[in-house]
Amino acid sequence: MPTRDDPDGGPDLIDLTDESPEAVLALFEERGWGDGLPLVAPTEARVSEMLARRDPDEEVAVLPPRFGRATCQALAVNAVLAGCAPAVFPVVTTAIRALAGDEVNLQGVQATTHPVAPLVIVHGEAVSTLGFNAGLGTFGPGVRANATVGRAVRLALLHVGGAYPGRGDQSTQGQPAKYTYCIAENSPESPWEAYHRWCGVDAPSAVTIHCGAGPHNFHDMESESASRILEKGASAFTSLGSNNACISEGECFVVLCPEHAATIARAGWSRRDVQSFLFERARLPVAVFRRAFEQRRWRPWMQEIRDVEQRIPMTDHPDNYRVLVAGGAGKHSCVIPSWGVTKSRTLPLDV
Repeated sequence: MPTRDDPDGGPDLIDLTDESPEAVLALFEERGWGDGLPLVAPTEARVSEMLARRDPDEEVAVLPPRFGRATCQALAVNAVLAGCAPAVFPVVTTAIRALAGDEVNLQGVQATTHPVAPLVIVHGEAVSTLGFNAGLGTFGPGVRANATVGRAVRLALLHVGGAYPGRGDQSTQGQPAKYTYCIAENSPESPWEAYHRWCGVDAPSAVTIHCGAGPHNFHDMESESASRILEKGASAFTSLGSNNACISEGECFVVLCPEHAATIARAGWSRRDVQSFLFERARLPVAVFRRAFEQRRWRPWMQEIRDVEQRIPMTDHPDNYRVLVAGGAGKHSCVIPSWGVTKSRTLPLDV
């Protein structure tokens, strides 16, 4: 049974005489591995099926803080452990590849005291063909593809990257999204072009990684006004408790439900209009920020403002609001604040 990747070579191999969930969980618990939940035994047969035609030794990424080599074999092991079906393995490898981008700053994400977790967002044809839930409950339980892909990414960050609580991961309290965090874009019910194509990724399917907090819900059951709905989104984002309050370059994902998006689009608003509105409305007076934080990672123009009553934005550019549609009926949407010193990354799906 291959278990984890060695940063200086191939995976460790352990002879597993008992493949029962109880035995596998006990073995991983004894060695300080896993996420605490039951695991699927990563037998050679299961790992080979996950790999399909991939080169087991291909290096997909190097994952800090341990700087382990995330080879295809190591990722296949973690995908099996998580319960993934082989068909979704390309989503796992694409997500890990995206996490390795310099702009993501994975070493900071893995080691910070903030409860940041990488959110995996699946786009395009893969949503339906691979069985991802983009509708009701997309952030929640009940669908294998969403649950296991997010978990496989987390297990790789633990086993290959070494981000165990207290050993690599210094998150003060953690958060539930550190178990699994994967949604899908509901493109069929979006009034705008698919998010990945808006980002310039010309591919049938794609994967986005955003390293942020958990989703912060906002609801509006009655409005037929785009601005009234988005005022609530701006309010949900305007918080001194968010890292965006003191780190101005942080992104924020705005995940609109189909009904809110439809109302906004009927008013003639584009995705750019939504970004501009949130940039203008999610603001607080300079004095409020300065009373709350002595240390601020702000752009120079923000630091130099002398009028303490001037209202300044929670993030320094409208493009830092990343807008997409997901979920189902019910008129609840959410914002996902950033950890701060990180940018999202969107890549075409590995084939």
